[in-house]
Amino acid sequence: MRYWSDPRTRRWLVWVALAGAFLLVNLYRLSTAVLAERLMVAFDASGVELGTLHAAFFWIYAALQLPAGVLVDRLGTRWTATGGLAVMSLGAAIFALAGGYLAAFAGRALIGLGASVIFVSVLRFGANWFRANEFATVNGLTIAMAGLGGILATTPLAVAVATAGWRPSFLGLAGIGLGIAIAVAVVVRDTPAAAGLAEIDGVGPTPERTLREIRSAAGQVLREPETWVLGLVLFCSTGVSVTVLGLWGIPYLVQTYDLTVTQASTYTLLGSLGLLVGPPTLGWLSDRLERRTGIMVAVGAVYAAAFTALAVVGNPPLVAVAVVFFAAGGLVGGFALAYTVVKERHDAATSGVSIGTVNTIAFLGPAIFPTVMGAVLDGFWTGTTVAGARVYTLIGYRIAFGVAAVAGAIALAGSLWLHVRIEG
Repeated sequence: MRYWSDPRTRRWLVWVALAGAFLLVNLYRLSTAVLAERLMVAFDASGVELGTLHAAFFWIYAALQLPAGVLVDRLGTRWTATGGLAVMSLGAAIFALAGGYLAAFAGRALIGLGASVIFVSVLRFGANWFRANEFATVNGLTIAMAGLGGILATTPLAVAVATAGWRPSFLGLAGIGLGIAIAVAVVVRDTPAAAGLAEIDGVGPTPERTLREIRSAAGQVLREPETWVLGLVLFCSTGVSVTVLGLWGIPYLVQTYDLTVTQASTYTLLGSLGLLVGPPTLGWLSDRLERRTGIMVAVGAVYAAAFTALAVVGNPPLVAVAVVFFAAGGLVGGFALAYTVVKERHDAATSGVSIGTVNTIAFLGPAIFPTVMGAVLDGFWTGTTVAGARVYTLIGYRIAFGVAAVAGAIALAGSLWLHVRIEG
C-alpha cells in the first residue's frame, strides 16, 4: 500500500499497465512478417497487396497522430488509452475472422485506429508524472516495451500460429487487449493530483488548454522547420525498421537462405531484442550527457552503413544479417530522441499535440515503405510460387535494401542538420 500512495513509485506501477498496451501495439504492427506466406495464400495476395495490407495499420495510425494528441490533451491518458485498446481488440477480432482481403484490410486498419492513441497517451503520462531530466529515460523504456512486443511477434507468434493457426492466435490477442483495457481504466490517473497524491518535485501541474489554444499550439509546431526535419528522420528510420522487421525480413531469409519461417523469425527476433535494449540505454545516456542530436547523428551513421552493406552484398553470412537486424531495432532508440527534442521545445500543456504532430510524419514511413518495397520485389518476381506465396530474386531483395540504405542516409542528413541547428 505504501508503494501505491507514494507518487514516485506509483507512477512506475501505472506505467507498467500503459507499457503493456504499447507492447501489444508493436506485436500487432510487426506480426505480418510471421503471417506473410499464410496471408498471401489465404487472400491470394501479391507483394503489393500484402505490403498494402500490412501498411493499412500505419496509414490510419499516421493520419490520426495529431488528432490523438488533441484527444489526449483534452480527455487525458486514462480514457484515451482505454478506448484505443477496446477499438484495437475489435479490429483484431475482425482480422481473425476475415473471409476476404477487404475484410482483412478493414480489420488491420481498425487495429491501427485503436493503436494510434496509445503511444501519445503513454508519452503524455510521462510528461505529467516524470521530471524533464527523466523523460528520455522513460521514453526509452516505453520503446523497449515495443521491442518486447516485437520479440513476441517473432518466434513465439510463429510457434503459436504453427500450433493453433493464425486466426485463433489473433482472437486470443483480442481477448488479451480487452483485459489490458480494463486494467488501464482501473489503475491509470492522468496526474498525481487526479490520483489524490502530492505533486512530484520538479513536475508542475499541467494547465488545461481550450481547443482554440490547442489549435494555436499545433499551428506553432507546424510552422517550425525543426518539426518537419524531426519527422523526416523518424519517417525514414521507423519506416525502414518496421518494414524490414515486420514484413519483408522473414520472406527474405526464407527465400534467400532456405530457412523455415520459425527459423527465420529468430533473426527478426534479434531486431526486436535490439529495440528492447537500445532505446532505454540510449535514452539514459542522453539524459546523463544532456545531449540529443549528437547521439542521433552517431546512430544515423551506423544505421545507414548497416543497410548499405546488406544492399551491396545481398546474401552475406547469416551472422552479418543478424547484426544488421539487431542494429535496425536497437538504433531506433537514438532516432527516438526526436520525441524528447520536440517535447522540450514546447510546454507541457501541449505535449500531446507536439508529439502527435511529429508522430504523424514518423508513421507515414511504415505506411509507405511496405508498399514501395513490395512493388520493387514484384518487379523481380520469378513467376513461381511455393505453397501459394510468391518467390522473389536476390537482386530484388538487394534493391529493396537499397531503398532502406537511401532512407538511412536521409535520416543521417536530417540528424546532422538538427545537430547544427539545435546543439551546434
